[in-house]
Amino acid sequence: MTDEIPGKNTHLRALAEQLEQDLRTIRRTMRRPLDIEAAKGELTAPQTAVMREVVRNEGVNLRDLSRAVSLAHSTVSGIVDRLEKRGMIERRPDPKDGRVSCIFPSAPVREFVQERIPELNRGPLLRAMSRLTSKERTAIVEAVSKLRKLLEDR
Repeated sequence: MTDEIPGKNTHLRALAEQLEQDLRTIRRTMRRPLDIEAAKGELTAPQTAVMREVVRNEGVNLRDLSRAVSLAHSTVSGIVDRLEKRGMIERRPDPKDGRVSCIFPSAPVREFVQERIPELNRGPLLRAMSRLTSKERTAIVEAVSKLRKLLEDR
């Protein structure tokens, strides 16, 4: 460890910029199969996010759903309307408060979110890691874990 001030060292700054660019490319590459699959179903990224959250929290109300996906209430309401018309989610009255409706996923959406999305997300990573030696895999996992811990410590 050095006592240098981060950002003042031009070499350190260049390494950080390269790492940031690499991580951005990795995220894009890992997200590509899901983006392709969502496009086949004519789904937008916000619609996919709403479906994930509805599966994660079945029976969620619109207010909580809006908060969870960090989108405006009116935006999420429109997304829910469109997904409901397509039979992907459904609204049911809240048993505790009939004035509020809860949102539930259809069975195919639940299956897609719980099974297919994780497969799509892991696919590029599994393919890349299969081309590495065991030692290289271990080194990458340890380095990424170390970086995550350092970032979390702030």
